[in-house]
Amino acid sequence: MGISGFKPSFLVGVEAVRQAHESRLATLVGRRLTGFALVRFAGDDDWFADCPVVVDFDGLRVEVCHAKLDELSIGWNTIDTAAAITGWERSELTPQWSHSDERLGQFIGQELREVALLEWRPADRDLAAATVAVGFAFTEGRLRIVNGLDENRIEIGATPPDYIRHRLNR
Repeated sequence: MGISGFKPSFLVGVEAVRQAHESRLATLVGRRLTGFALVRFAGDDDWFADCPVVVDFDGLRVEVCHAKLDELSIGWNTIDTAAAITGWERSELTPQWSHSDERLGQFIGQELREVALLEWRPADRDLAAATVAVGFAFTEGRLRIVNGLDENRIEIGATPPDYIRHRLNR
């Protein structure tokens, strides 16, 4: 993708993600969201949802990226969002880091009250069953970075009942 420092390590399933990241994710509780970054295309400002969503909690950056139907990579302080995204010189599209987004911006300055892994388990058969999202509960509101079937999707508000919440502990 040409993102400086991005070296994804994709995992499948809630237990694999929990084993690899539970302790670090749990340390985010009590921190404030101080920033975020998304990749958007210059010109039309469309979000390039294939790229990681970077959220910054008082200097501890979490890099969340979904791929395929069931893969999730979580990185820690590796992506340089100040560096230009390279490798797109032959394309008509120019991706660049953006620090503006209404959905994420409403949480800036808020304290994180809970972080959880959310496992999609709908009552009916579903292609997305067992995908894992990362859920953040703030003082005022909830944010989820979910698998949008081979890309990231950002959801705001109450967690749908088809998710099983795996709260993370320190």
